[in-house]
Amino acid sequence: MNFLKRIGIDTYMLLLIATVCLGLLLPAQGVAAQGLKQVTFWAVALLFFLYGAKLDPGAVRAGLLNWRLQGLTFGATYVMFPLIGLALAAIFAPLLGPTITLGLLFLAVLPSTVQSSIAFTSIAGGNVPAAICAASLSNIIGVLLTPALVALLLHQGDGGVSFDAVIKIGTQILLPFAIGQLLRPWVGGFVQRHRLLTMIVDRGSILLIVYSAFSAGTTSGLWLQIPVMSLILLGLVVLVFLAIVMVLMIGAGRLFGLDYPDEAVLFYCGSTKSLASGLPIAAALFAADQVGAIVLPLMIYHMSQLLVCAFVSQRAVAVQAS
Repeated sequence: MNFLKRIGIDTYMLLLIATVCLGLLLPAQGVAAQGLKQVTFWAVALLFFLYGAKLDPGAVRAGLLNWRLQGLTFGATYVMFPLIGLALAAIFAPLLGPTITLGLLFLAVLPSTVQSSIAFTSIAGGNVPAAICAASLSNIIGVLLTPALVALLLHQGDGGVSFDAVIKIGTQILLPFAIGQLLRPWVGGFVQRHRLLTMIVDRGSILLIVYSAFSAGTTSGLWLQIPVMSLILLGLVVLVFLAIVMVLMIGAGRLFGLDYPDEAVLFYCGSTKSLASGLPIAAALFAADQVGAIVLPLMIYHMSQLLVCAFVSQRAVAVQAS
């Protein structure tokens, strides 16, 4: 166990890996899946209520006014990602096939993840107010911008767009955060004195998201829709995609002279993609018989980013503590 801790794998990482295995081997189905969905919803809502209760409104305003950081994050999500996606698609399309290549391009134009990127920013000691602003704005704008980029890159101009993602962001994230801010004079001191509470909700919500996502993939038979060798190749391409983006985010943070809290925001919000937003957008844009294969690159990317971000955030905590 000491060796595992030295390389950044602690009890939380082991729980994360166990959660992945549980989602593959014993996925939530039927009533259990519906119950898990509700529990995850309220766990995330509680997480953002606690964020709102403990954050100084002045820090929130500073997050909104940090235009350099917000601009870098937005540029990473909607300019850098599509360009890299186009390059990888051009290289690997003959091996992946047209539908999976379409999924790779769709992955490239999605908004950043919300819940997990902010939670990882918090765990790593980053600028949480700026992360909330960056991730929430990315998703709100992405509801309109993602279909436009899909039409531009993939010539799919006929599909409509569901606004469920906007409603979910408002009710699950922004509203609890606003309530937390309003109640901060009365509950803020309690939350600040009980930091363990926020940490448990942080990490617990991530475990719920991971289990829910892997369960959904398993019960839908998503992993069985393509040959094993194609799946392996797709996994490698997606990992290369993730590695390129994360290296570029680290380099951009240093190039533009960001301090560590803002570097963490750029890394976690600028390199992640949202499964929660991606699935309803895919269902609105593509034919039903294509959706499973199209979202497969997103599924692999999303799970990979959770594992890598969990490892990196744990290392960041260890470095700050030393």
